[in-house]
Amino acid sequence: MTKTTTCLYHFVVLNWYIFLNYYIPQIGKDEEKLKEFHDGGRSKYLTLLNLFVFLVFWSLFHYDRSLVYPKGLDDFFPAWVNHAMHTSIFPFSLAETVLRPHNYPSKKLGLSLLGACNFAYIIRILWRYVQTGNWVYPVFASLSPLGIILFFSASYILSASLYLFGEKINHWKWGATVKPRMKKN
Repeated sequence: MTKTTTCLYHFVVLNWYIFLNYYIPQIGKDEEKLKEFHDGGRSKYLTLLNLFVFLVFWSLFHYDRSLVYPKGLDDFFPAWVNHAMHTSIFPFSLAETVLRPHNYPSKKLGLSLLGACNFAYIIRILWRYVQTGNWVYPVFASLSPLGIILFFSASYILSASLYLFGEKINHWKWGATVKPRMKKN
């Protein structure tokens, strides 16, 4: 892909997310519908920040949608917004992987940074629960403390697997990529 095509692609995706971050709060102006978002409003969901949300969300949704997306949200969010938040990340991530070569850090550093991000998200979820007494996602209310630990552990393993798979796709598509040069003293 040319740099122009890649820049155009990034521009389109950036504008898609800017639009969603503008549009979704506008939906919440209806106070009656906003009751669905008690204890934290829209900010309790960090869907747009999670790159591995596609698999987990849709797996749980098809198993029992009330665990992640209660039916009451259908009145609040049009179906296309649900897909914009939970589906579009998959083709965007896949396209990003094949558009340009990426220089991955060492596996140790990459997986450590991924673990730190997962840990920060776990802290956010637990902090919301401590503050409000309600779980951000209903699935956690149905799990024991051990189940929650296993869920978070499985989420990290899935995230790490996808990270390593992305690295493998990058290597398959682009071969060994050149690391940025270190400046000589």
